[in-house]
Amino acid sequence: MAWVERVVVLGRGGAGKSTFARELGVRYGLPLVELDEQFWQAGLVPLSRERWTVLQRELVSPRAWILDGDLGPYDVLDTRLEAADTVIVLDYSLVRCGWRSIRRSRERLDFWVWVLRYRRRSLPAVLSAIERCAPAAEVHVFRSPRSAARFLRLSAQPVGGQCL
Repeated sequence: MAWVERVVVLGRGGAGKSTFARELGVRYGLPLVELDEQFWQAGLVPLSRERWTVLQRELVSPRAWILDGDLGPYDVLDTRLEAADTVIVLDYSLVRCGWRSIRRSRERLDFWVWVLRYRRRSLPAVLSAIERCAPAAEVHVFRSPRSAARFLRLSAQPVGGQCL
């Protein structure tokens, strides 16, 4: 993988986006922003679309970052995709993501609807948004944790702004 500075990590709930993003951040020395922490207000109240768009403009203004999160039907992807040089999509099975989500925490009904419908509804919209808003970005779609782990293993360690 070439040197990266602006990475967007997307995928179904429970896919392991945050774990993947943390490891990638360590390998490339990039600061990580977990979008769930930015988006959800007290009581799991979502930001308005307008406020979320404005906040994302602030989040993409630094030179380098990893933005980890897919907010499903609440999300507005364009701003961060337009700024990305790399997009990672974790497209893991419903069974895997559902099991991880159950083990992780209690979730709202709208979360489960999104997780169940991800491949049919959300993923096509995500891929379309990537094509429209990030045509020059390097895009990786991983269908298993093994392929994502292999990608991380093969990712070069950056030294002085360049990959070895």
